Amino acid sequence: QVQLVESGGGLVQAGGSLRLSCAASESIFSVENMGWYRQGPGKQRELVATFASGGYTNYGDSVKGRFTISRDNAKNTVYLQMNSLKPEDTAVYYCWGYWVRRGNYWGQGTQVTVSS
Repeated sequence: QVQLVESGGGLVQAGGSLRLSCAASESIFSVENMGWYRQGPGKQRELVATFASGGYTNYGDSVKGRFTISRDNAKNTVYLQMNSLKPEDTAVYYCWGYWVRRGNYWGQGTQVTVSS
C-alpha cells in the first residue's frame, strides 16, 4: 500500500503563489505516472498536472503557464508550484500516482482557497 501525503495548501490572495508537496511512502523513481488533480466546489475532479516515466508532462488548459510540476526522486516528493493564482483555482488538490503492478493511489487532499 502506497501512501501519498499532501501539504502546502492554505489561503492566499488572488495573484499570489503556493507550493504544494506530495510525499510518497514508496520510491517515485519507478512510478509510471504521478501528479495532481483538483476538485472545486460543485465540480468534477479535473487534471491539474502530471508527469510520465518518460519525462512527458501534461497540464490542464486552465493552469498552463501558471503552474509547474516537479519532482525530487531522492525525497520521493512531487511538487506543484502555483503562481498567479485565481479565485477559480480554489479546490481540494489531490496527489495521484500509478505504479505498474501496484496500481493507482490517491492522497487525502489539501485545500487551496484563493480570495479575490
